[in-house]
Amino acid sequence: MILFHSTNKNSPDVNIKEAILRGQAPDRGLFMLNEIPQLNQEEIYAFRNLDLPEIAYSVLSKITKEIIPESELKKIINSALTFDIPVEKITDYNYVMYLDRGPTCSFKDIGARMLARMMEYFLNLEDRNVIIITATSGDTGGAVASAFYEMNRSNVVVLYPKKEISNLQRKQMTTLGKNVTAIGINGKFDDCQRFAKLAFADKELEHLNLSSANSINVGRLLPQILYYFWGYSRIIESLGEEIIFSVPSGNFGNLMGGLIAYNMGLPVKRFVVAVNENDEFPRFLETGIYQKVIPSKHCISNAMNVGHPSNFARLVDLYGGHIDEQGIMHKDPELDKIRGDMFGISIDDDWTRKTIKDFYEKYTKVIEPHGAVGWAALQFYRNKFPENAKIKAICSETADPAKFPEEIISLININPKIPRSLDAISKKDEVPNPVEVNKYEDFKSFLLKNF
Repeated sequence: MILFHSTNKNSPDVNIKEAILRGQAPDRGLFMLNEIPQLNQEEIYAFRNLDLPEIAYSVLSKITKEIIPESELKKIINSALTFDIPVEKITDYNYVMYLDRGPTCSFKDIGARMLARMMEYFLNLEDRNVIIITATSGDTGGAVASAFYEMNRSNVVVLYPKKEISNLQRKQMTTLGKNVTAIGINGKFDDCQRFAKLAFADKELEHLNLSSANSINVGRLLPQILYYFWGYSRIIESLGEEIIFSVPSGNFGNLMGGLIAYNMGLPVKRFVVAVNENDEFPRFLETGIYQKVIPSKHCISNAMNVGHPSNFARLVDLYGGHIDEQGIMHKDPELDKIRGDMFGISIDDDWTRKTIKDFYEKYTKVIEPHGAVGWAALQFYRNKFPENAKIKAICSETADPAKFPEEIISLININPKIPRSLDAISKKDEVPNPVEVNKYEDFKSFLLKNF
């Protein structure tokens, strides 16, 4: 049985059921695999002949074995992964993987839908209910709200920064009601994330059975391994062929999914870690010193407006170090190895906008701000390392362009077509913001009064 430890090293190891139901470790660390199971190159190469649910079972069963029976895991996967993940060739060696085809048109649908179903399975086993608290900088809230909507054993409370998300992103959270409560706070995403973490560690809230659906919950993170194996399997031709992934990165859950896949055996030449103007990670790679961006910078790639990524604790842990939830480095990770596996670059808004325009002019295709950050970073990497020019690369498109119509219209004079799911949401009435939240005590009082 694979167990999970806390990145803060001061909580007992737990199995996957406990890790998912708790969300965050009692010592405020994040749960991380004690060991990463291996897939051999023949298994990975054979994924070329499997569909997404079959790949998902092959990968996740190595982690969930002895906890989730085969029949239940397959039921969870088949219920959650009901949409396509196209991988499209753009140039001879560069591809885009479209992770935006789920019900909320965000890559986070994959992890959120899997987590909701795994959590419901475990809650039914234990005959108990939970309150899910999740913080969002844009897309997570909508994906989590949709995934847990009308689930019998979960109430969902989403915290989002009022002034830093698009109208459609907000409406994905505020039009549902029932077991979903969305609270717009007067602050940044980092404040939302901090309030959630404080609530999980607050002894006076223990009786509420709080849990998380952010990528701080390992159950949200693990399904993000899947699309790396999937994307790889769609484009490679030879056994052991290496690949480059360009990963738009905010809270680093997307990147961590790739790093775990890499450590399971996926032949990755390099991860291009593409961030917006919240550039704490590229600066860390350059200097070896980690400094949070406080307050986080507001960029048009708003789901990446994160000045202190939660999952950086898992990255540091994976490379033998220890950083706590406050961003204090207690033990340095293997920096040379991180630099060898990852190339980090910050793409500012001007560069992002130019990329959206250039991408449309060259390929007659619309790319949204987050995907544009990833594409710009990949092109920079290609120019800097011409020796890798013929290694295939996949850039992730993480959201539908229709979520950012103002930017797309202003840049290329195209009004992106609204997918059916977003169109239906845009016409619904919103539930009013239930409380004004300026500080953690406001949020805590709301929880105690309403739950």
